[in-house]
Amino acid sequence: MRILLFDPFHGAAGDMTIGALLAVGADETVVRRAMASVVADPLFSRVKRCGISAVRVETRAGPAHRHLHQVLEIVEGADAPRPAIERAKRVFQRIAEAEESIHGEHAHFHEVGADDAIADVLGACTALESLAVDGVAVMPIALGSGKVRAAHGLIPVPAPATLAVLAASTLETRFGVGDGELCTPTGAALLAEFATLRPADLGPASVTGIGYGAGTRDPEETPNVLRAVLLNVAPPALADEVDVLETNVDDVTGEVLGHCMDLLFAAGARDVSVLPAVMKKGRAGHLVRVVCRPADGPALTGILARELGTLGVRCIPSVHRSVLERREVPVEVEVGGERRTVHVKVGYLAGAVSSVKAESDEVRAWASSLGIPVRTVARLVEEAAWKRFEGSDA
Repeated sequence: MRILLFDPFHGAAGDMTIGALLAVGADETVVRRAMASVVADPLFSRVKRCGISAVRVETRAGPAHRHLHQVLEIVEGADAPRPAIERAKRVFQRIAEAEESIHGEHAHFHEVGADDAIADVLGACTALESLAVDGVAVMPIALGSGKVRAAHGLIPVPAPATLAVLAASTLETRFGVGDGELCTPTGAALLAEFATLRPADLGPASVTGIGYGAGTRDPEETPNVLRAVLLNVAPPALADEVDVLETNVDDVTGEVLGHCMDLLFAAGARDVSVLPAVMKKGRAGHLVRVVCRPADGPALTGILARELGTLGVRCIPSVHRSVLERREVPVEVEVGGERRTVHVKVGYLAGAVSSVKAESDEVRAWASSLGIPVRTVARLVEEAAWKRFEGSDA
């Protein structure tokens, strides 16, 4: 399996994340187009930080204060793959929740609402999408020390918004390492959204690519870079144990359940299902079941309690799970006289292709533009995938 490992030994920011992904092999043309569609043509250059060659990204945009809905409207109109747009929207949702936890509801975005931050988030999400990795792990993040001037004045490092984003994630941090602000709210939110694995989940791996993204400052004593490493990891090396969380509810609407599911997935749930149930005294209700990594259990339990008002959540710990090897493969197909490349999730059993499933967001977007049923597009994409993989090892 192809795994991306971020090593933020000198922190992380949006521009550094894009630079690291470009340096490790992300599609520069696609990333440039996505960023230019919301601001202007960005500048990509090679620089050195303490002797390390790294990619520097400059968006060349000005400041702005915006509400979340304004930022999401800009992201929605970007020229980027649909999965990248959806991921970028989730990143800004993380930042919005962090800002509201500090400043109250309906807080403005300040630094992270500026054009350059929007371009950085969209560019980073597009770059990750172009790499088509099977998972992402993040090493402990250096946060820095001292104080930094922000929209609300002089504040301690790490900034309150950065801490709030990290508190809602499973990422590990290192306090007091380095001078100044090493990790920005945007950098923290990107890595929190990208992370699907813990470094401890990875077994033996071979390194297949290394890239460095440069920060703005160039201190003499420490390389101001974010490192990205591509790894080839054997599937059995990944953790195959999960926890199962369950709770019964009988007084919530379908809309509330749907919103809760979105929050659970955004917080790292591997799977969420809602099943109809007959409860005591014959009341109709629902059984909500969440499959998650053991480390994510407490945060997901909190979401269930807050959103559903449940008074108890059962945890079935360390359930063994058999995991097939999987890859995300781009497949070119023609539908309705139009040719596109759609990503397909491919499962393998004993080295042979056992299942193919078209990426739902991409299929829905294409079906909508063509005005035909989603299932028709999905069927044609998957048929094309099966024809491609017959007699090959994909």
